This record gives sequence, C-alpha cells and structure tokens, in this order.
Amino acid sequence: MGSAAKDVELLVLRHQLAVLQRQVGRPQLEPDDRVLLAALSRLLPRECWNSFFVTPATLLRWHRELIADKWTYPHKRPGQPPISEETRELILRLARENPMWGHRRVQGELARLGITVSAATVRSVLRKGNIPPAPQRARDAWATFLRAQASGLLACDFFHVDTAFCRRLYVLFVMEIPTRRVHILGITAHPNRDWATQQARNLMMDLDDRVDQFRFFLRDRDGKFSDTFDAVLVGAGVQVLLTPPRSPKANAFAERWVSTVRRECTDRLLILNEQHLQTVLNTYTDHYNRHRPHQSLHQQPPQAVGTAETARVIPPGNRIRRTQVLGGLINEYQSAA
Repeated sequence: MGSAAKDVELLVLRHQLAVLQRQVGRPQLEPDDRVLLAALSRLLPRECWNSFFVTPATLLRWHRELIADKWTYPHKRPGQPPISEETRELILRLARENPMWGHRRVQGELARLGITVSAATVRSVLRKGNIPPAPQRARDAWATFLRAQASGLLACDFFHVDTAFCRRLYVLFVMEIPTRRVHILGITAHPNRDWATQQARNLMMDLDDRVDQFRFFLRDRDGKFSDTFDAVLVGAGVQVLLTPPRSPKANAFAERWVSTVRRECTDRLLILNEQHLQTVLNTYTDHYNRHRPHQSLHQQPPQAVGTAETARVIPPGNRIRRTQVLGGLINEYQSAA
C-alpha cells in the first residue's frame, strides 16, 4: 500500500470514528483498553494526541494508575479472618434443625464438634441468614447465690406430666449442682411419703462412694417429704436445706431443668403411660448428661466435667453425622470419621 492510500485510509477511519462518537456518546472502556491506550500514548508525539477520543489529562491519569498498580503491594484486610463456608453452612443447619437453640447453644454444639467459633460470629451468621435469636432469660439473685454455693449441693424437686389419656404422673428427680447431672429417681401416679423415702434410699445406693462429695440437699416444703426422708440423707452425712415457702426461685437449678425437659421433650410428645414416660425420660437424661453442652460448664456435658475428655478437632472438609434421639425430636452431632 502506498503512502497516499494510507493517508486516505486514515481519513476514512477518523471520519468513521467521528460518526460513531456522535452516535454512542461516551464509550465504555475495559481495563485492558485503558492500558493499551495509555501505553500507545507514549509512542505518539503530544501534538498527535488529538486522534484519541479521550482528553490528554485522561490518558495521563490512566498511565499514573498503571504505574501505581505495578508498584502497589496487596494489603491484608484488618480484623479476624472470615470463617469457612462449610462452618457457615453448619451454623445455619444447626439453627434450622433445632428451632429452640440460640446462638450460644449453637456455639456449644460446635465446640463439641471441635470447631472453635465465637458467640458473636455465630450471632452474626444467624442474623445474616435471617434466623431470629432465641429468647433471652433473665438471671436472678437466687441462681447467682446457688451457683457460688454449688460445690457439694444436691437439688431435688417434683414435676408432673399429663398423659394422652388425661392421667397425671409425678416425676421425682435430683440434680448434682456442681456438674448439672440429673437422676430420675422415680415416676408414679400416687406419690406419698413412703414412696419418696424409698427413692431417697435408692439415691444413696446409686451415689455409693460418691455420697461423700455432697454436703447439702436442697428441697422444698412439699408434704411428700417426711422426717424419715430427711433421716435417710442425714444418716449419709448430707444436711437438708429447705427453701422458703412459695419461693421456686430458691431452687433455681431444679426449676430450670424442669423448664428444659418440658420445652425440649415432654411438651412435644404424647405420653401414653408410666412405662412410656420412663423410657422417654431415661433417653432424654442420657442425652442431657452425656451430650448436651452447658454454657456454665464451658460448653461441656455434665459427664465430661472433671474428666480428661476434650473436644476433638475435626479437620476441614470432614462430614458431620447427625444422630436422631427420640425419633428425631433431638439431634446429636458427631464427626463421621
């Protein structure tokens, strides 16, 4: 191609570019386009820059940004590193499969699985997942007092369950306050003093050599507890403490467990008879003592207190297996490996 033909071609290209500029207005440039134009601007004399459809100041700015990107090193974002997507999905899964679990309960279950996540992180994940928080419950002075005096304390109480056939059954239980371990002493439709006294004897036999660890036995002023009931405990070296009249908060740990077992178990099942209730409560107390983490116990279950058992760290990508308790009413999670 001769020099004259090249000049004509340049005129044609410039005219076509002018026509396109009138139709398009401001063109949209990709980053690669800006790099190419900024580099070519260094090969043309300054008086020829009018061939570009951008201003000379724009070309110079693109070149400065190109040089700055070349010598700018990446910086780490401040703050804690984000959690993995697998952990985020597991938090949402636990919350969806267990509607009564708040963010601390989810954190405790993660701690059992060997996944360390702060409560604030769990709360943030649940908030972003549009999962509302569980209701907060106020603390009271009696609970604070008993927590300080928990070492060597047993707490006892009754609660009732109505069967599907409108028959009321009474459950007598004892909680070891230091570890929150629960014992179901007996279930009957007709509790009386002799029956309660026999359950006290059974408790002393079950505790056996551990009875020396307990100094106090806290109970209310129910008429089903007699002097003979107290004599069984005193004979084992345990002092009986009576709560003030009409003061359920004085036995706060036992009352809280009654609320827990009703909310998580008995209120969600139709109990047929005494044998059915015994089976259900035995299964639930086994889950409560062996698996369910407690915030006051540093997210450990009651049976793990005072032992060398620690949560095993699960490697990333390992599958989490769900075990259903009471027909899927309660879920337990373990490593699939």
